[in-house]
Amino acid sequence: MLILSHCPLRVPAMLTGHLLDPLPAPARDESLETLLARGEVRIERIVSTGQSSPPGFWYDQDETEFVVLLAGAATLRFEEDDSLLTLVPGSYVEIPPHCRHRVEATEAEPPTVWLTMFFP
Repeated sequence: MLILSHCPLRVPAMLTGHLLDPLPAPARDESLETLLARGEVRIERIVSTGQSSPPGFWYDQDETEFVVLLAGAATLRFEEDDSLLTLVPGSYVEIPPHCRHRVEATEAEPPTVWLTMFFP
């Protein structure tokens, strides 16, 4: 990650980088990198290589999650109506607080790259 400070002193340094290069080497666990955390807003890059949620596990978060799929493919399951949502590059979804969901599958090759934003 590159931090530039070409702005006046009162403005925080600009944060720059690339979401798809470099990607971490495939591993047993997903790679999660917090790109930005400001107050109640958090932006993360997640790289999955075939991982899914453990059996019986559901995400149940206090905050809204906005997900953009940048590369690969993924399938989410939502508990309320047992629906499946397949994400491909360019797909996005807003998941409200306490909307229980899980990752059913992610593509390993090419790696699945998510950009997730969390906010109240």
